[in-house]
Amino acid sequence: MTPPIIRKRSALRDLATRWKRSGETVGVVPTMGALHQGHLSLVRAAKKECDRVIVTVFVNPKQFNSPEDYENYPRTEEEDARKLSPFEVDAVYAPDGAEIYPDGFATTVSVSGLTDALCGAHRPGHFDGVATVVTKLFTQSMADRAYFGEKDYQQLQVVTRLSADLDLGTAVIPCPTIREEDGLAMSSRNLLLSDRARTWAPELNRVMEEMADGLLRGGDFETLKTEAISRIDRAGFTEVEYLELRSADTLELLRTADRPARLLAAAWLAGVRLIDNIAVG
Repeated sequence: MTPPIIRKRSALRDLATRWKRSGETVGVVPTMGALHQGHLSLVRAAKKECDRVIVTVFVNPKQFNSPEDYENYPRTEEEDARKLSPFEVDAVYAPDGAEIYPDGFATTVSVSGLTDALCGAHRPGHFDGVATVVTKLFTQSMADRAYFGEKDYQQLQVVTRLSADLDLGTAVIPCPTIREEDGLAMSSRNLLLSDRARTWAPELNRVMEEMADGLLRGGDFETLKTEAISRIDRAGFTEVEYLELRSADTLELLRTADRPARLLAAAWLAGVRLIDNIAVG
């Protein structure tokens, strides 16, 4: 059955209030639509743990650095609703921009420290946009739990911190990255790749896996990084924004895998920005 689509925050709040008064737990899966198996794995996890599940679909203009990127972002609401039908979610919240950011909206939520590097350094204001919309979605849905993929690892750390710092009462639940058979991390942006570029894209993950193995064997980080970037370049990528080893919890910059760590990368391929990360140690 196709889930009901809710456009107004007041209607969403009414639903969530009724559920919570009945003692039911509410889970939310925030998305920007163009749903793939990665998103659906979050829905599956939410359905296992919560009495009620809301999937939000909102392409958030405040987290885009380029108006062109925002306009080109895939919008597939009808197809998204079809994909959600087998999961029997309780509501799809698909507001328009004015519903989230009404006239006179003047507040920004900013998380310091965690947002200074990686995507935050290359996309100024991006995580302010993420933190602001997530804060609104958490409060509008009154969710007990929110489900985020580890694929956007820095985002996961940011929303975990903001929920704790602001006492929002929403537990952020991390879920594993879902990959294509060839290793490419699933992403809505993959739809923007040409057929040719799609064949090159998995090389990013292959190179990162080999670099992680080298680090665990005691290899020199800078040497491994130089070799990895060279291979990524040869695979057809036009720019590697970053390729860094960071602490898994604080995102502190590391040079050796002497504690739980993440290897994180962002690179451009045929005009599409791809990100990935893998656990090291």
